[in-house]
Amino acid sequence: MTPPGDRAWAEQIVAQHYQGLYRYAYRLSGSATEAEDLTQEAFVKALSHSQQLRDAERTRAWLYSILRHEYLQRCRAEQQRGRAVALDETVVVPEPDEEPPAYVDAELLQRGLLLLPEEFRTPLILAYWEDFRYRDIAELMGIPVGTV
Repeated sequence: MTPPGDRAWAEQIVAQHYQGLYRYAYRLSGSATEAEDLTQEAFVKALSHSQQLRDAERTRAWLYSILRHEYLQRCRAEQQRGRAVALDETVVVPEPDEEPPAYVDAELLQRGLLLLPEEFRTPLILAYWEDFRYRDIAELMGIPVGTV
């Protein structure tokens, strides 16, 4: 791998990690536009702070950590100024069926994820969609592995 900060390194990490970071951002935010913004901001911050990456083997976890930090900052800012909720954003929770559905409705799953607080949503997304190990999730979130 080329050294951090180098143009080739920047192109390499974007090519390798864009799709995964975008998926993570989309699962966190529930919005394609917000996911694009978060992903772009994560790469901008990573490239401008590339000297902080001590171990190139940890690039993936470092990028996800930056994206999560950016997402949490946006949530705090949104919380301070208040968020308007459109009527079409309200979620109707269906009554539970006796049997689980034969298929998974991706939109319904995404709405369900968004009902969870971020500290519960992030480990699910990272473990089930992004194939992170529990140890890596714990390190990224700054929590004990048992909590994950």
